[in-house]
Amino acid sequence: MTGTIAVIMIFSIPIIAIVTDHFQKQSKVKHKMIQDQLELEKLKHENYLIETQKMRIELEQMQIEDSHSKKKLL
Repeated sequence: MTGTIAVIMIFSIPIIAIVTDHFQKQSKVKHKMIQDQLELEKLKHENYLIETQKMRIELEQMQIEDSHSKKKLL
């Protein structure tokens, strides 16, 4: 019985190390994935702001052109 317990204890240490290493690698992969998602969201937000600004400028140009065309008609 003592021999069995000794063998189990000797082999459990490497198994625990392997399992712990696996969980650490999984955590690192999840962390990297979250960082990538955060960067993607930042890029999406920046793109949204740029597109909004572009549309605002186009609208202002259209309004200016419209006012110029109305002045020409008068």
